[in-house]
Formats: sequence, structure tokens, C-alpha cells
Amino acid sequence: MTEPVSFAVHSLPEPNLAEAQVDPRRKTHGRLKMLLVLAMCVSPVVASYVTYFFIKPQGRTNYSDLISPSRDLPADLPLTKLSGEAVPALSLRGQWLMVVVSDAACDTTCEKSLYLQRQLRETLGREKERIDKIWFITDNGAPRAELLQAINVGTPPTLLRVPRDALAKWFAPATGQALDAHIYWVDPMGQWMMRTPPNPDPAKLKRDIEKLLRASASWDLPGR
Repeated sequence: MTEPVSFAVHSLPEPNLAEAQVDPRRKTHGRLKMLLVLAMCVSPVVASYVTYFFIKPQGRTNYSDLISPSRDLPADLPLTKLSGEAVPALSLRGQWLMVVVSDAACDTTCEKSLYLQRQLRETLGREKERIDKIWFITDNGAPRAELLQAINVGTPPTLLRVPRDALAKWFAPATGQALDAHIYWVDPMGQWMMRTPPNPDPAKLKRDIEKLLRASASWDLPGR
């Protein structure tokens, strides 16, 4: 008759706790290697920003306002589609963002900003694929049908609702200006880092954008 299989438990050798302890020198060496790898990963980003923000040869000027220090995208920024579906704020990372802010009624200033947003992106040629257009709508109104038809020509912007008071914790207008007066620029890491003047000059603004795209070309690729 076949005997049933049985399992026997044998004693295991005692671990040598002295040998199991990590050599402090090896531990420190491992941490240094990890920091070195991290530094190598972020150095292109740091270098491009240092070049753009701080190394300013004689005669160089920036048309737009550079935000220093830049402001990180709030992970809890309450964004929704027009349908009411929630959108994770951090999903906006990965592209340059050209952002227009207004209520749904969209006055003349808003219309001009949306038109400039579209035209600027189209003039950048193949570099335009590195930029997403965003319209932050700060109330619960419905945009006009004719306006939606106009901005949907070509690549339409992404329309997202966000409470004005919540957005004001990330973006800020120039002194004496309304939040809606500017176009805001956010880098692919989610940092708000530039603000256009009110009623910006398209040619001067385009030069600023081209500088940004050149400075970040070593680490930013088209598409999310």
C-alpha cells in the first residue's frame, strides 16, 4: 500500500547576524551612486533652465514675465470636463501648456487670447506638437456654440472647468491685472513658469516661446 506523502520540518541554521549587518561604508557608497544617477537624469532639465533664466548675455531681454520661483501644478486642483467628469490634475504633465483663463461667456479679451493661442501654435511648425492648448473655464456656464465652432478649427483646445479661487492658488496675474488678462505657460513638469503681458505682441511672444522650446529640446519630446 502506498504510503501518504508527509512533510518533515527540519531545523534551519542560525543566521550569522554579524555577517548580515550591512557595512556602513557600502551603504554610504550605495547612496552616493543613487544620488549620482539621479543627478545625471535631471541635469539636462536644470541646465536648460539655468541657461534660460540666469545666463543672460548683453542685450538679451525677455518679453514675457518669468515666474521665479516657478509654481508646481497642485495635485488636488479640481478639474472637470464640461460633461462633469473629473480630470486628474497631474494628467496635464508631459507637454508644454498654453493656458487661457476666463468664464464661459468669454469676453473680447478671452476671444483674442483664444485666437492668439491657436495662431501661435500653428506658426511653430513641427514644434507645435510639444504644446497643448488649454482653456480653463472658471464658472458653470456653457460656452457659446459659435465660439466652440471657431476654436475647434484645426487642433481644438482642451476645455476644463476649475473654480477661480482654486486656480488662483496656482496662477497669479500681474499687479493691477485680472487673472483673465494673461496667457499662462506651464512646462512639461507641471511648473507654471511664464506669464504673457496683457494684449501681448504676437511676434515678441513667439520669440519667447521659441527660446523656451530650444532651451528644453534636450529633454522634452513631442507627445505625452
